[in-house]
Parts: sequence; C-alpha cells; structure tokens
Amino acid sequence: MAGAGMAPADPRVLALAVQVTESREQDIPLLLLELKEILNSAFLGCEESRKIKQDIYSYDLTRYCMLVLRQDHSRLRGGWATAAQLAEILSHCCVGLEVKEDPEEFYTKFLPSAIDNLLFLGRRLQARFIRAIKDKEKQDFLRWFRLVTDAICWLFGGHIQLAACVLQNDHFLQLLVTDDVETAIIMMSVLHSVLKVNGSVLLQVDEKTLHSVLDELVYRLSSTTNPVIGSAATKLLLLVAKFCKQLVKLLTARYKGLKGLLSKQWTGKGFDKELSELLDLLQLEQPNGKGKMQKQHQAACIIQAMWRGFQTRKRLRKLPQAVTTLQRSFRAKREQELQHLKKQKEDEDLKLQMQLQRQRAMRLFHERQLALLEIIHASQVNKYMEEMEEKSALTIQRFWRGYSARRKFHQQRQSLKEYKAAVVIQRAASKFLEKRRSRRPVSPWKDPKGLTDEQRLGLQQKVDDYIRLHPASQMSEEMSKELHTQAQEKLAQFLLRNRLDQRAVQRREALLAQVNTDVELLMNAPGLSETTEKDLDVFMSRSVPVATKARQSHNAMLKYNSWPWWKKLGDEFVEDDAIPDDALNAELETLFIGGRKSS
Repeated sequence: MAGAGMAPADPRVLALAVQVTESREQDIPLLLLELKEILNSAFLGCEESRKIKQDIYSYDLTRYCMLVLRQDHSRLRGGWATAAQLAEILSHCCVGLEVKEDPEEFYTKFLPSAIDNLLFLGRRLQARFIRAIKDKEKQDFLRWFRLVTDAICWLFGGHIQLAACVLQNDHFLQLLVTDDVETAIIMMSVLHSVLKVNGSVLLQVDEKTLHSVLDELVYRLSSTTNPVIGSAATKLLLLVAKFCKQLVKLLTARYKGLKGLLSKQWTGKGFDKELSELLDLLQLEQPNGKGKMQKQHQAACIIQAMWRGFQTRKRLRKLPQAVTTLQRSFRAKREQELQHLKKQKEDEDLKLQMQLQRQRAMRLFHERQLALLEIIHASQVNKYMEEMEEKSALTIQRFWRGYSARRKFHQQRQSLKEYKAAVVIQRAASKFLEKRRSRRPVSPWKDPKGLTDEQRLGLQQKVDDYIRLHPASQMSEEMSKELHTQAQEKLAQFLLRNRLDQRAVQRREALLAQVNTDVELLMNAPGLSETTEKDLDVFMSRSVPVATKARQSHNAMLKYNSWPWWKKLGDEFVEDDAIPDDALNAELETLFIGGRKSS
C-alpha cells in the first residue's frame, strides 16, 4: 500500500490485484500469468524492476502464486503448463526483492514456504512423468519439471540461506530418491547447483540429511551402469570431498568399498579426470596397511549376500502361498495409501481454498480502508481509526462471547437433555391425567346404584319425621297486611324528614354564598375618599356582582377549553360536562347570591 511520501503503485499491478480479488478461484492462475509480462517490461536489477517486485509483494500477488502451486492443476484451466510458468514467475518475483516492512516474516516464513510449494509441485510433475505413456505427454511433463527445478535454483541462487532449506526438505529427498533416470539426472544437477552456491551447506544440515544425500550418491554409483548417472554422482562426490576434509573422512569411514567400486566399475567411462581426482582424495585419507582387510571385508559381504539370496529363494519355493498373501496385503496397503492420499489431497485443497478466501477478504478490506482514507479529510483520520478500532474490538468481543456461549452450551448439553426429558415426561403425565379426568362421570345427581324400594320407603319416612319435628313458621294474611302498612308509614316519615333536611342544607349553602360575596366586595371596595357613584351602585344593586361573577366563570370556562392537549393529560377520564373546581366554585359563589331586597 502506497503511503504518504512514497511513489504510487504501478497501475498494472494494482489493476491485476483488483481483478484477482474479484475473480473466481479457477480463473486466478491464468490471471497471474500476466505478471510475466509486467516483470519483463523492466530491465533486471534496475530500480524500476525492484519497484515492480515490491508492489507485487505488497499486493500479495506473490502469495497468491505460492498458494496456487499447491492446487491440482489437472482440474484447472491451463493445466500443468500454467503451474510451471507460475513457479518461474514466483522465483523471479522473490529474487532481487527488498522487503522493508516486516522483513523477518519474508525471510523466515514466506521464502521457506515458497521452496516447499515448488518442491511439492516438482514431486507431482515427476509422478505424472513416470506414469505417462505417450511420448509427447512425457516430453511435456519433463519440460515443465525442468522449468520448476530451474525456478528452484534461481530462487536459492538469489537467497543463499535457502540452500539448507532445500536439502532438509522431505520433498527434495523424495525427488532425489527415484528410479527414473531423466528426473534423477535433473535432481542431481539441482544438488550440484546447491553445493556450488553454498559449499558449507552440508555442514549446516543435520547428520541424518547428510547421510541420506551421500547414501543416495553412493547407491547411484553401485546400482547403475549409466555413464551420465555415474558422471553426475562422481562430480558431486568430488565437490563434497574438495570442500571439506571432514567429509572425506566420513566417505572413507562410512563406505568401505567406495574406492574399489569407483576404480573397477567406472574407469574409462568418459570422466576419468574427475574420477582420478576423487580417488586421490580418498587415497590420502586411506590408512596404510588396511587394503587387505578391506578386501576381506568386501569378500565377506559378497559371501553373506549370496547366502542370504540362497536362503530367500529356498524359503519362497517352500511357501508358494506366500506370494498370494503378499499380493493381498500389498493391494490392501496400496488401497489404504490411496485413500489416505485422497483424503490428504482433499484436506490440502480445502486448506488452500480457505487461505485464498482469507487472502481475498483481507485484500478487499485493505482496499476499502484505502478508499476511505483517500476520501476522509486528514483531520478526521484519527477519529476514523478510533472508530475502526472500536468496531474491531466489538467484533472480537462478539465472536468471543459467541464462542464462550457455545462452549458452555456443549458443557451443559447433558443437563439440558435431562431437563428436556423431564419436560417430556411431565407433559405426557399431564395429558394422561387430563384424559383420565375427562372420562369420569360429570353428573352428581344419578340415583345411587343398588337402592331397593324398601330403602326408598325408609328414607322417605325419615324425611317426614324431620319435617314433623321442625315445622316451618307461617304468617297469616292479616299479619302480613299490618306489617306492610307499618313499613309504608315509616318510609313516608323518612322521606318527609329527608326533604326538610335538603331544604335546610340549600338554605345554609345560599347564606354561605351570600356571605362570601359580601366579604369579597368589601375586600375589593375602594377607600371612602376614592368612592364613586359606580362603586355605590355595586353595593346598592345585586345584579352587578352577579354579572361580574358570571363573566369570570364564563372566561374561566373558555380559558380551560382553549388549553392545549398536553395540559389536559390529567383529565382524560373526566366527563365532557365536568367543570374544573375553580370554575365550579365561581359558579356556586355567584349562583346563590341573594338576600333580602332593600326597601
């Protein structure tokens, strides 16, 4: 990502990164081939070339190339030819690249992963070359295999520290240990390039790896008569012996018959100069007086080998069914290995898809962030970054709470099952009891079962005796009429007293209203020096205060009706004809204004 004060990114790289991010997975390998044209547009080693490689790495296009190498290209467009070209592009992108941001991640993680993926691709191409039947198909796979091995050599040639990583990789050792002559020669040339680039690499690797490489070279010399293989193995051993005297001692001590094997089997094969130099170096480390012992040791090894072969052939002749058993076990083991390889391949494809999706998501996120940073004003960048940090924290918290809840749910699953089982049992029991209650007879008035006529007569006799002993009180018609007359008289007296009491109450209220009016008039009356004829008319006549009070009451009612709705929230349940207390008091005070008329 180009920041402030830095040169802008190459538009071709930026456009390709956007196109790769938005494309489908099966279209990505063909799109990445455009990097070759972009890399070839600048001279190797110039500043422009370094800038292009930096942009390609910054936009994760090199990581896409590395991940694509793990895919099964027999199912993708372009096939294995595209994979070989991507391997070449990946090596050219990494050589000459100067990573300024987080260089440790590039040198300790990215480059070793790139070597591992390139070697893994080489193994796949080697396997398909061996299985190929048609000549054209074999030539194509061999050409692509050479492209991949050249890319590996170019990569560790630009980064010398990767030489040890190549030798210690399991894929490299498996590529080297092969029965195919052509691919074996190519891998021996790769090993020769590794030793040329970094001669001390054999001292840097572990002892097991060193012994595996030397064992393979010596095995090549002893198991084949091909002069090309012999020449390559001899030159490699000579290179090893020239580099360090310690390795020469290891060759003479570990491989007792190596000198005799070289002198007898490979003399006069076309590389006598290198062979004589290697024999001279081995002779210098050979102790004096041990030639006879070496011959005896070699003879003993031959006798033991012949005896073991004789015993094996004899045992196989006696056990003919062993072949069938071996074939069955071999087929079963091979089927198991194929299933394991298939599952491993599916897991790798799934992992690769997840990595590609993660890379695509990160690419989209960075692009959106860059677009927003370009839009946002410089003064608002800190605020935007704080908001993004807060959102990120909330997202992390949300995922963590979800994970905690799911973990607690899994822990409480057994108790939840027991609880659900108890609920199911309770529900079933409730339904059973409800059905049982619904089946009971609902009518309680049925005749008792088994009641005879004699029992009915006995019960009737008991009822008659009880009525005779407890007679009901009876009232005559005259007593009823007299009681009704008394009730009517008492009701009339009560109503009369009630009417008199109501009149007395009304009179008291009228007098009280009159007193209140007089008091208010006196309180509001002006002084004697300010009194006018109009004020005298107020005290002389009762109509003026009555009209004044009526006007005040009317104004109070109008004001109440003109109030907004929110002032009447407390009066929702008051009837429409209800009057506020103040207005009601005003009406009551003016309604009963009275008194004696002045004579």
